[in-house]
Amino acid sequence: MISDSIWALVGFFLNLLAAVVCVVVSVWLARRPTDTSRQERPAMILALLTTSAWCVIAAAFGGQSQLSGWFETVRNLAWIFLLYRLFANDGRDHSLTPIRPLVVVLAAVECMQTLLLIVDLRLQSDSHVGAILLSASSLLHLLVAVGALVLTHNLYAGASAAYRQILRWSAGGLAILWAFQLNLYVATYLTGAVSPELIAVQGLFIGVSAGLFALGSNARAAQLQLAPSRTVAFQSLSLLIIGGYLLTMLVAAQSLELLGEGFARLTQVGFVFAAIAVAVLWLPSRRLRGWLRVKVLKHLFQHRYDYRAEWLRFADTIGQGGARALPERASQALADITDSDGAVLFLPDTNGDYQFAGHWNWPTYRHHLSKFDDRFIASVERSGFILELDETRSGAAIEPEISFVPDWFLNEERAWVLVPLMHFERLVGLALLARPPIARKLDWEDFDLLKVVGGQLASYIAEQVGQEALAEVERFDDFNRRIAFVMHDIKNLASQLSLLARNAEKHADNPEFRADMLVTLTSSSSKLNALLARLGRYGSVGTAKKEQVDVMQLTRALARQFGDIHPVQLAQVQDCCILANHEALEQAMVHLIQNAIDASPKNAPVIASVLSDGLKGQVEIIDSGSGMSAQFIRNGLFKPFVSSKEGGFGIGAYEARELVRAMGGLLEVESREGLGTRFVITFPLSIMTALSPADAYSGREVA
Repeated sequence: MISDSIWALVGFFLNLLAAVVCVVVSVWLARRPTDTSRQERPAMILALLTTSAWCVIAAAFGGQSQLSGWFETVRNLAWIFLLYRLFANDGRDHSLTPIRPLVVVLAAVECMQTLLLIVDLRLQSDSHVGAILLSASSLLHLLVAVGALVLTHNLYAGASAAYRQILRWSAGGLAILWAFQLNLYVATYLTGAVSPELIAVQGLFIGVSAGLFALGSNARAAQLQLAPSRTVAFQSLSLLIIGGYLLTMLVAAQSLELLGEGFARLTQVGFVFAAIAVAVLWLPSRRLRGWLRVKVLKHLFQHRYDYRAEWLRFADTIGQGGARALPERASQALADITDSDGAVLFLPDTNGDYQFAGHWNWPTYRHHLSKFDDRFIASVERSGFILELDETRSGAAIEPEISFVPDWFLNEERAWVLVPLMHFERLVGLALLARPPIARKLDWEDFDLLKVVGGQLASYIAEQVGQEALAEVERFDDFNRRIAFVMHDIKNLASQLSLLARNAEKHADNPEFRADMLVTLTSSSSKLNALLARLGRYGSVGTAKKEQVDVMQLTRALARQFGDIHPVQLAQVQDCCILANHEALEQAMVHLIQNAIDASPKNAPVIASVLSDGLKGQVEIIDSGSGMSAQFIRNGLFKPFVSSKEGGFGIGAYEARELVRAMGGLLEVESREGLGTRFVITFPLSIMTALSPADAYSGREVA
């Protein structure tokens, strides 16, 4: 047994610690800004200071000394006054008429302790009188503690909802103080002696109460709530179970000693053996853990689920990705909600029939599949009900769609719950959950959570279906773009061949024309072959092998080529040699000249110029058409399939710019509505490219 001297030493340190805590809290309260809505602060500071003084005296002279008894009365009166001032915060000190008389009676009863102290001081040598005085003092303390606890209860229970949130910490501190006083003096009254253990630990309870008073004086106290996590709750429950088990073992062992040493020993060993065997066989059982979880969630928690933990687990499962497909992850995420052993996901195919899409921990289910009844799918989509298949099997379900549930669904014993995955009131999938180790009837919380999680999974599935459809459309779009470019190039070649055919009717007998015609046909054939070769890698022609290109000769050849269908004049021509791909540069210039011809009036010539300043070469193509607005140049000119011409493909300017860019050049455009348009192709001269091969232009448009 611990001696009284050790308890006295423990009480000394705890009382000193409580005195320091009370002083610190008092100073902290005094320094805080004044809050007119809180009228109890002076009374609280007074109560804490008197309590600190009592703790110091109790540490110096002991908790049962005469001096500590006097200060205990002063301390209790200060706490009664604080209790009264707490009623004043919401005006109940005036509205509740019994409060003041009760407070006065409690104060009067507490003051009677002084009379007992005076008598005890005069009759110290009489032990019989001392016992009577201790009993009377304990009884008075009991009356004060009970009255204070009743006032504390009325203070908290009768407070308004808003004030109760702030009051709870202070009320908790008062309840701890007076409950300890009640237990201390009940034990003293029943035993006729003061318990040194309770006297020693009194400082601990005073320190805790002072901390609660400080917390209650904080303006943010209304937002603070003590809410342990479910993990902590389960661990605490486990500790309680273990402690109860050990206590039971101890009581049983002590009780068996009464039966005799030999029989008791045998019984103890047998009991330990049975306990260990049960622990080894049943504690690892998932069924037992599931039963325990169901019972704990049902009886100890307001909500069955820890929604934060469930949502974090759901997000982690869905976000795993990797080699696991979305149907498998979705099945597991839904099964984890209800601790199901497995899950199967059904998704519609291209014909709208729901087919097996994936599973989690249920690999054998695909062997039992048959087609869903269309009426069943329609009714589930219309109602959105979560179906408990056990009720369907027993005939207790009342949902109208139950009559259409497939028999192969009901014949599978593991099938437990069918969850429709709804997205904007449209059914995008069905999830079948397997029976958990502890099967139970779903309640409203299960239905709500499954419906929310099912809706989230439905959005993921709908998004994936949409992305797959979009990817397919993009593949077709890419194919259509390639075909559009090819048709545009074929259109240009067809125009050249048509021009050649018309000229052949006039100049077929001219040997020079026949020679030019052969060159043109050979060139067109080469272009067609190159076009077919480029079909699988369209747009990469600009990166082909570069060579020396005489821009002046190329421009003159194109002017002659187009001259028979529309006037093309060379305004200024200078020697200009650049490093580029001849075919790509010619194709870009053909696009620009053809666009200029299409935009110009019938007899208005297109002006072409080749300029060189010694560093770079330029090709200018100018028309006198209607021009383009600055907005169209910024937003539409170089956007594929956007054209201002009727029946145009809208890719000539875009392809010209991309070809020039790919070769390291620059395409600029200037246009004024009603005046015309000027395209400028700029390349560094070949000699400059050799000196500085890293030079390159980035395309820009100038309106």
